[in-house]
Parts: sequence; C-alpha cells; structure tokens
Amino acid sequence: MSHTSMDPTKMGIGRSIAVLTSGGDAQGMNAAVRATVRVGIYTGAKVYFVHEGYQGLVDGGDNIKLATWESVSMMLQLGGTVIGSARCMDFRAREGRMKAALNLVKLGITNLCVIGGDGSLTGANQFRKEWATLLVDLVKAGKITDDEARKSCHLNIVGMVGSIDNDFCGTDMTIGTDSALHRIIEVVDAITTTAQSHQRTFILEVMGRHCGYLALVTALACGADWVFIPEMPPDEGWEGHLCRRLADQRARGSRLNVIIVAEGAMDRAGNPISSEDIKKLVEKNLGFDTRTTVLGHVQRGGTPSAFDRILGSRMGVEAVMALLEATPETPACVVSLSGNQAVRLPLMECVQVTKDVTTAMAEKRWEDAIKLRGKSFENNWNTYKMLAHINPPDTKELFDFVLAINIGAPCAGMNAAVRSAVRIGIIQGHNMLAVHDGFEGLAQGKVFLPSEYIEEISLTIAKFNIHSLVIIGGFEAYMGGLELVQGRDKYEELCIPMVVIPATVSNNVPGSDFSIGADTALNTITSTCDRIKQSAAGTKRRVFIIETAGGYCGYLATMAGLAAGADAAYIYEDKFGIRDLEMNVEHLVQKMKTDVKRGLILRNENCNANYTTDFIFALYSEEGKGIFDCRKNVLGHMQQGGTPTPFDRNFGTKMGSKAVLWITEKLKEVYRHGRIFANTPDSACVLGMKKRALTFQPLAELKEQTDFVHRIPKTSWWLKLRPIMKILAKYNISLDTSEHAHMEHVIKKRVSMPAPLMKKACPPTKHEEEE
Repeated sequence: MSHTSMDPTKMGIGRSIAVLTSGGDAQGMNAAVRATVRVGIYTGAKVYFVHEGYQGLVDGGDNIKLATWESVSMMLQLGGTVIGSARCMDFRAREGRMKAALNLVKLGITNLCVIGGDGSLTGANQFRKEWATLLVDLVKAGKITDDEARKSCHLNIVGMVGSIDNDFCGTDMTIGTDSALHRIIEVVDAITTTAQSHQRTFILEVMGRHCGYLALVTALACGADWVFIPEMPPDEGWEGHLCRRLADQRARGSRLNVIIVAEGAMDRAGNPISSEDIKKLVEKNLGFDTRTTVLGHVQRGGTPSAFDRILGSRMGVEAVMALLEATPETPACVVSLSGNQAVRLPLMECVQVTKDVTTAMAEKRWEDAIKLRGKSFENNWNTYKMLAHINPPDTKELFDFVLAINIGAPCAGMNAAVRSAVRIGIIQGHNMLAVHDGFEGLAQGKVFLPSEYIEEISLTIAKFNIHSLVIIGGFEAYMGGLELVQGRDKYEELCIPMVVIPATVSNNVPGSDFSIGADTALNTITSTCDRIKQSAAGTKRRVFIIETAGGYCGYLATMAGLAAGADAAYIYEDKFGIRDLEMNVEHLVQKMKTDVKRGLILRNENCNANYTTDFIFALYSEEGKGIFDCRKNVLGHMQQGGTPTPFDRNFGTKMGSKAVLWITEKLKEVYRHGRIFANTPDSACVLGMKKRALTFQPLAELKEQTDFVHRIPKTSWWLKLRPIMKILAKYNISLDTSEHAHMEHVIKKRVSMPAPLMKKACPPTKHEEEE
C-alpha cells in the first residue's frame, strides 16, 4: 500500500469521519476516541461522535453530533467510554442498517471508525459490503437523491479492538487488557496478605469466557499455584495433581495457595470448572481453609493504565490515516500495535483466525488453540508450566554455579526477574547463587562499577566456581558487563557466559526498546499527573510544571506526556531553545481563552543544564502574569517505588527465564575438556526487546550504538511518537505520514495441509514478544 506525500493537515478537507464505541466497554476507549477526533480535526476533516454505539447510528438525530477539540478534553483518565455503548439488535437487521446508512449519507459521512470487539467489527464489515445496495434501496425509496448517493458511493471502515479479554487474533494487545490486569493484580496483592495471615487457599475467578489471557498472565505475574484456562483444560486426573501440588507448596513452608480460574474454564470433556467446584475439592481432599473471589465487572472499571492510553492514542492516529488513505479496493482493516510498531491488518482475516481458535477448542485440538492465540500466548503458557509445574531434576548439571546479581538503582520488577532466573536455573539443574549489594558485593569493595576491582571479582568467581553471570540492572549493569568483557584478555576467570537484563526506570539501556521497571514508573507519573490536573478543576487558569526522572533519557517524560495529555515535554534528545519556550507559553495563553483552562508541562531532569525546572517555572510565571498562575512538582524517588505493574512482573519473569535458558545452552557450547571457556563476543549479551522479538545482542556490538557521556542509546524508537503528542496538544506541526503502517496479512497463504496444522502468522500478542 503506497502512502501519499500529501500535506497531512489537508488530507481530510471535505471529508467526514464518524467514531463509535460498541459492545462491552474497555478502559482506554476514551483515549482512542480523543485521538481520532483531534487528529481528524488536524487533517481538516469533520469528526462526529456517534453516541450509544450502533443503536445511535440507527436512531440518528442527537445521537450523531459534531465533535470539537475541547469536547474530548479531560477524557484520557476516564475508564469506560464517554460516548456510550449499547448492544443493538436493530443493526443486525437490514432495515436497521438502512436507517444507519441514511443517517450517515445525510451528514456526508463516508468514513467510519469502530472501536469494539470482533462482533462489532464484523458488523461494520457487513455494513460496508452492503453499502452500495443500501444506497440503491434508499434512492428507490426516495429517501436520498442520486446526487447524495453519488457523493457517498463508498464507505471506508477502520476498526480498533476494545476488549479486556485480549481475545482478538492478529492484534497486538487489545484496548483495555492492560488496565484489566492492573485491577486483577491489585486484588491479588490484597488477597495475598490476608491469605498468608490465615494460611488460606484463595481461588480467584477472572473474566475470559472464551480466552484465558487474563487468567494466564495473572498466574504468571503473581506466581499462582495453578491456572485454569479454556484453551488448555487440565489433563485427566487433574484433581489429584492439583491437591498434591497444593500440599507440596505447604510442605515447603508456603503459608498460602493461589489458584486462578478463567470464567470459561472447563475439563477435557467440556464440562465447566467453576471456582466453587475447586473450593469443594480442596476442602474435601485437603481440609484447607479455602475462599473464593469472583472479580466480575471490577475488571472493566477504573482509570486506564498508561499503556492503554498510549495504545488508544496511537491507534486513533493510525485509524484516521488509514481511513483517509483508503481506496475502494482497500479491505476494511483493524489498526493495532505489534511490539512497538503500528500495524494495519485486514479485518476479516483477523476475525477468521479468532474463529479458528473457537473451532480448535470445540474440536478439542488444545495445542492448536494455544498456537492460534499467537506466539506470546504460547510462550506465556510454556513459561508458566515450567515455573509452576516442573520439579527440579534429581541430578545436577556439570555447570554448577550460575550467579544472579542486581546492579545500580532499584526498580519495580527486578524481583520477578530474579525469582524466574533462580527457579528456571534450579529446574535446569544449576546451583543458583545470589550476590547481595551488586558489584561491590561481588568484589567486596565499595564500588559501583567493576573496573577498579576487576582482580577481586575474578578471584571471587574462581573461589565460588561461578560458571556464568546474570546481571540485572540499568546503565551501570550494561557498563559493568562491558568492563567484565574487556577484562577477559587479562583474567581467564571472566571467560564465562554473561547476560545483562535491562532493569531501570530510565529505559536507557542500549539493545532494548523496553526495560523492566519503566512501565511501573510511567504509571506512577501518569497517575500523579491525573491528580495534579484534577486539583486544578476548581482553580481555573493554572499551569503545572512537573519534573520527571530518567537521567538524560526522555522516555518517561515523552510517554507520560502522551498518557497524561501534556502540553509539552522537554527532553535532552529533542533540543529546544528560548524560541520554543516562547512558543509554548503563547500556546498556553491561547489555550486559556478556550474552555480548557489548565496546562501540564513535563520536564526531564537533565534535558538542559541552563533551562532548569526553576527557570522554566519562573519564565512561565512571569509570562503568564494576569493570564495563568504556575505550580511546580519534582516527582523524585517516588518514580522508583511502588508495586510492579502486571507488565513489569510478566516482562521480568519472561526475561529471567529466557536469560537462564540461553545460559544453559551457551554453557554446553563452551564446555571443553572439563572446563568452561567463553571469550567470543556472542557469549556476553544484552537480552532486550527489539521491535517484535526478545533478542540477545553482544555487548561489544552495542558499544557503537551508545552515547557513553549521556548514558543513553544513540537512537530511540519512541522519539517518533513526539509529533503525535504535540498534535494532540493542538500544535500545528507536520506529521510524517511515510512512517505509517503498511497493510500486513494475518493468515498465511492456504496450502494443502490438514486444518489442525494451519498455523497463525499473526504479529505478537503483547508489547513484548519472544522469538
């Protein structure tokens, strides 16, 4: 699909777009609506709200209203959908769709953006296919003129998937899923403390009638003893296995058991397995004090997570571009993210693969059902099984000691990576060692990097017979790994496999698009910004200037700016001067003349040595005299604290697991003549997420990609998102449309193979993915 080089601010002139939300609500839908409206207006198009979903489309009248820039203000932090959603029987009948077509034609709307689940999107596609015949019938009935029919001869459809279940194949992560996981993990954390107090077993039932994604990721994130999902029912005799598992955990000293159940869980015969059934089984066979909690609609509620806001915003931008670039030959598409990349996928191919999962489950092809869900779902399942259900071997490997070490500042999710690395290491037959106090603990000297104490470190490695290193941390960990590699020439003890797992709120480690801990920090900043903005609700004309962490890396400031709806975010990577500051002040002066009388400015702590937070605060205060007043906040160390988000727990768990599995294979490769000797570049790597895969990149090769002075990578993928933040804040800047996604395909060309062997060629199903 070729992209136009047309000025994006003129692409929508003379065009009209309608946006509706349909089916079950999901947190983040409002972000998608806001972005669709604002980017539509930015392109010169008219944008209409359709209230109450398809019912509003059928009923017309006041249900279809022209949207303005201000009408989508203060929506980002709200859950659900402010334009309403409704189940609509009328739209299922041709007569209802004819009424909907009439309402659109009369307003000149030929572009429809639908945010909903697979049923809603299938309905939209049917509407599009019938469009020409609906117009013919409306002309015959005398309800529209030939001229009106000619002007509205083609309907473009773009879908965004809003569903907390993450049950739509082909998309990356559906809007609302991450927020639902936040709600579930909050409850699990609360339940864990009371369960430990009383030595109880807790059974938690989560949503997922046909998809076990929420249950599976929850089980991974909280280390549950057992999980029941519809895609993979437990084996025959599971009752005895479950009871043995729970009893073993208690015998090892655990004071609680946690069991996660998807609402659609069933046994191999297709009989439902409810939380009450499991409770009766545990009480009868083990006599454990057991409680059940059914979460229900609390999972749909609450404020959307930072990820869902960014996902909705990015998808809204992509949806508008897809609509305005569509031709009559372009198939209806869904827009989503895969890794950190925007993708456009043919709508009906995605619907077909989603139906294939249901068919596989109905035909009891359980392995196929897991594979059809996508590579990430399959890897989540395999990681969970390994961590929860595989017992350590009776015999040890030849390579006895694998060392896990945390380096630098702490961040949320480090513990998940350590736990996973240790457990997988023990399962692989290794003796796992943990170093307290980072490299200083390893050297027994008071240093943060190993260069000065390299000899002591090599002696410690020899003394404890350490055969490999897992280094978990931020830029210090990366630098430390490089220094250990450089020390190999002098100290043979350092010729062992090493892997660095990036874990830092700053997200500044070369070789990875995401670091463990950054998502938790981003959510902390976003929720703080929400509260600060809310505090201005009763005090009009106020601008807040907030300083974020990150060293010289502007990731947190930029992404929080997108998630919280900031007016500007100052960062080191995007240079700015006094003219830019002047323009930002003038922008806020103009904003105060609208209905939205508040401003939010983010500043990365090291963005500029002279334009400090105090300077910017003083400048805004002086220039805004009589128009707005200013307040400033320095968030500080609160960005490093807090309980890890579901993403950081899951990401840390999978990174720890993959690192140790890689080390196990690497040790076998480098074991020669009764000893370990690893000195090739690929024996010391950073494990990171790049675009769509978790990859191992040699530390030595990453040196060229590093700005060592400022401790950041030389290039960063997220810088391409900054124009979106500025456009959504009403800056008249250019958007590079050449970067927009091409249409991809979900289903491989069908060759002559039996149905059970058909595999899905979907992009990954989480914003981090394994190979």
